Amino acid sequence: MSFDPEPRPSATSVQPRPLWRRVLAWRPRLRGSTGAGATPRRRWRWWLLIPVVPLLYYTIGMLVVHTIDDNLDFRPQNVAPGESRAVAVAAALVTREVDQHRWVASDPFFLPAWALDNMPNFQMGIMAAVARFTTELKDQLGRTRGSSQIDHDLQDAAGQFQFRGDRWIWDPSISIWPSATSAQQYRAGYRSLINYNKRLAAGQATYDRRADNLQFILDRFAGDLGSESARLEQHVQQHGGDLFDMQCDDIFYSVKGRLYGQFILLREIGEDFKTVITDRQLTASWAQMLESFRAAAHLQPPVVINGRPDSTVLPSHLASQGFYLMRARTQLREIVDILQK
Repeated sequence: MSFDPEPRPSATSVQPRPLWRRVLAWRPRLRGSTGAGATPRRRWRWWLLIPVVPLLYYTIGMLVVHTIDDNLDFRPQNVAPGESRAVAVAAALVTREVDQHRWVASDPFFLPAWALDNMPNFQMGIMAAVARFTTELKDQLGRTRGSSQIDHDLQDAAGQFQFRGDRWIWDPSISIWPSATSAQQYRAGYRSLINYNKRLAAGQATYDRRADNLQFILDRFAGDLGSESARLEQHVQQHGGDLFDMQCDDIFYSVKGRLYGQFILLREIGEDFKTVITDRQLTASWAQMLESFRAAAHLQPPVVINGRPDSTVLPSHLASQGFYLMRARTQLREIVDILQK
């Protein structure tokens, strides 16, 4: 007779499953799910989450990214003696919008900021003001009476800031190959402005602080505001009173960004040209002009409405913005006229 030291389990015995299998197989049981006549257990329909997940992804992502930074006290930091405060604040605006807040105008569809419209329009308005200033800096302020050689840093910066703001790393309408994004172009322009300002402090670059140069740049700013005024007027005439106008907020924040950028730049230009402003007795006029820009850039309606200009119920925020814009532009023109005398 043989002896088996380990008894074999009978056919009816049940071996306990490993713990990890029991954890994976666990699911809550509904009351009455066992026994005769019990109702079948309901299975979780996971596919119901399919439309919810992207909705939460875009909604939460938009709330996290969305920023309209219209801080009117924004100033350049650590400006060295001899540097231009206007150049420094232009560079600071670029790096704030591109790196601190993220440049969202070129985000592709799979990023939540792609669905935003007010923030990218505001950012591109700021960049338009910086681009205008950099162009005039290259053509006038950065040269000796416009006859000397163009500064290479300013030439590079002006070209970078003219780049469209909605270009991502791949744009099939331009090339099938990856290319530089808008943010990368603007970062390069930022570095060029910083290099120019450092060379200016070292006496290796020109920043011609003459009255005619100040007149020239103010005249260009006023011309840009005239174009924006016509844009506002056309939209109010064509769509005024349309409660479902989906473009009025885009226009409002684009103009707001340009006004904000021009206000910040003009305030620091006033510091650069303080001697000219004092000699021409423009101190009071300059302060009034800046206050008009401040009021125009500070408009913050919770919802942008394109009502009729004569409506007593629904306002026309575009018409209100146009009023402040034209007031600032008129005062710019008055200063230009004084500088011409």
